[in-house]
Amino acid sequence: MESQLKIVLVQADLVWHYPEINRNQFSKKINAIREHIDVIVLPEMFTTGFSMQPEEIAESMQGETVKWMQKIASEKNAAVAGSIIILEEGKYYNRFLFVHPSGEINKYDKRHLFTLAGEDKVYTSGAEKLIVNYKGWKICPLVCYDLRFPVWSRNVESYD
Repeated sequence: MESQLKIVLVQADLVWHYPEINRNQFSKKINAIREHIDVIVLPEMFTTGFSMQPEEIAESMQGETVKWMQKIASEKNAAVAGSIIILEEGKYYNRFLFVHPSGEINKYDKRHLFTLAGEDKVYTSGAEKLIVNYKGWKICPLVCYDLRFPVWSRNVESYD
């Protein structure tokens, strides 16, 4: 196990509902990083902003953003992580993707949807916790409101 994991958090002013512009913006910021990093973390719904109109902007797991994340991960030899809106089997998910430099993808669908904003009426809640094994570290991703429910991440039954 590596004793340290170098993580970079990347923020940007998102252009509402314009994935290509947002991907380009993040590409510039990520490409400006000159030192070695292990993980690049992007915001929730980083290509669109937090939207309640997924039918306009949802992607598939074969979509442009997933391909972009795989390309960045390969070029930077670092994992790339963040959530995007995914349409799968007629349902919308706020899906966190952890993309390894090899192109392998681990996915986690946000479990605790923010009911006060009506997120639960638009998106489908995830049912499975994810533990990512990366460079000897075990990483349990959560998305935004999930942090309000720590028991979900502390439940140790799937840490093995």
